[in-house]
Amino acid sequence: MDLEKATLIEDLDRFIRSEFYRRVGKTWKRGYLLYGPPGTGKSSLVSAMANYLKFDVYDLDLKEVQCNSDLRRLLIGTDFLLEFVPSQVTPSGRLNFIDGLWSSCGDERIIVFTTNHKDRLDPVLLRPGRMDMHLHMSYCTFGGFRTLASNYLQIQDHPLFEEIKGFLEKVQATPAEVAGELMKSEDPNVAFRGLIKCLHNRPES
Repeated sequence: MDLEKATLIEDLDRFIRSEFYRRVGKTWKRGYLLYGPPGTGKSSLVSAMANYLKFDVYDLDLKEVQCNSDLRRLLIGTDFLLEFVPSQVTPSGRLNFIDGLWSSCGDERIIVFTTNHKDRLDPVLLRPGRMDMHLHMSYCTFGGFRTLASNYLQIQDHPLFEEIKGFLEKVQATPAEVAGELMKSEDPNVAFRGLIKCLHNRPES
């Protein structure tokens, strides 16, 4: 995942350079798909992307969208969009939105799709030009745990790390679940032992 995030940053840096899009003749818009189980940090990554680009985030609740015109009205004028695709909007409406709607809304637009189930999306929606980059948000790895331990407890190394690494290689835990355990105590020994207990009670994947 660290490599994918580095690739994402490179892609965002390229997006910032409008001259690149003018030179190659592409519309100055970009689509991303973040997919993976709940709690793996999809929405957090969207916020990080917006912060990196200094864009606003528009988190749209599309449960109330009843037709394609409602969707169009919501999207006019946005600078950055986090969209959850609901069943109420027709497949043709989604395609029209991605392919044509933003052409009338100016340049420098990003759309981020988030889903727990990539396999349930219409393959037509996944093509480049609609969703240009796909990033899988996985369960917590040992590298991800180390980042969380550093952020929450300011710990770079600890005797319990190897035991935690062994568990994370065998069981599935989301970054949100790991972070939740680390937040239970400011004492690293207590927090890490609590995490080990949590992971120990999980079935092996």
